[in-house]
Amino acid sequence: KGEVAALLLAGGQGTRLGYDGPKGMYDIGLPSHKTLFQLMAERIKKLSEMSGGKVPFYIMTSPLNHKATTEYFAKNDNFGIDVTFFPQGTLPAITPEGKMILETPTKLALAPDGNGGIYPALVKHGIIEDMKSRGIKYIHAFGVDNALVKPADPTFVGYCVKQDADVGNKVLWKTSPGEKVGVVASKGGKPCIVEYSDISKEMSERRGEDGRLVFGAGNICNHFYTLDFLENTIVPNLGSMYHIARKKIPYYDADAKETVKPTANNGIKLESFIFDVFPLSKRMAVLDVARVEEFSPVKNPPGTDSDSPDTARALFSGVARMWLERAGAKLVGDLESDQCEVSPLKSFGGEGLGEYEGKEVSCPFSI
Repeated sequence: KGEVAALLLAGGQGTRLGYDGPKGMYDIGLPSHKTLFQLMAERIKKLSEMSGGKVPFYIMTSPLNHKATTEYFAKNDNFGIDVTFFPQGTLPAITPEGKMILETPTKLALAPDGNGGIYPALVKHGIIEDMKSRGIKYIHAFGVDNALVKPADPTFVGYCVKQDADVGNKVLWKTSPGEKVGVVASKGGKPCIVEYSDISKEMSERRGEDGRLVFGAGNICNHFYTLDFLENTIVPNLGSMYHIARKKIPYYDADAKETVKPTANNGIKLESFIFDVFPLSKRMAVLDVARVEEFSPVKNPPGTDSDSPDTARALFSGVARMWLERAGAKLVGDLESDQCEVSPLKSFGGEGLGEYEGKEVSCPFSI
């Protein structure tokens, strides 16, 4: 019906990965060498083909990477899908006394307004109006650093619609009390995300009768919204969502006539988080999904033990092997290889692989 849109938060750079460019243009080392952007775009293309409709892809960049991102997609003909780009905003950095900080004699020190900046950016760049004109009713928003993300995921979106939810959150249950991830909770009867640093040891270790952690619904920046909720509930409340973050902010020293990089926190940045709007929800849905099939984060440099391109590639390969085994294939060769790949253009979520039933597939493979 064309009522669902995919919304990507892609303002981050690949600095922590040792990559000089938008994080979405990073290649995690699959046999195809597809970037994170390409994997997501091809999943949307496959989903559009399967549904017989069109899934618009909205990408929020940052002022730092907007040009590189749009040029990359243009060079690849937007991977054959409908893509709209818009940059997130920035806000002036201020001193503890509330004065704006100069970075140069003629330029204010500006900082991105956090991933919660997606909401004012949707308004500023006319994205909400564009969605309305297309007949969009539901939005699936997600971050750029998950190689296994399922854009416009029919299971997640369908679950939220069936629950008549205004907001939805796809979560992974924490593997241990000490896992550093925010969790879904209820505060004053309203849904919210509580950061791991704000939960007491007793609360983080508390378990239910089923043995699972009570506060275990880990937040992975994977959210659902109705367009009505975005327009009529979030937008009117944008002004009250900013947090203070004390940071080291380069400033212009008028006496030395140069820009100085401080060694200690000297200023304040205002930022908001995408989940700050959750308490506004009247009907929030939460869907717990399988970690091994849905989450392969790419945050740390190659060679790191967790959340690195290496671990993401291994998880991606594991899913490819799992799909073929479910389809009835017999896997042989290096069953631990991290060079196993099923193209998103072949299968969105493991479907369409019946041709491999009863056949022998040698690992590694690229299908």
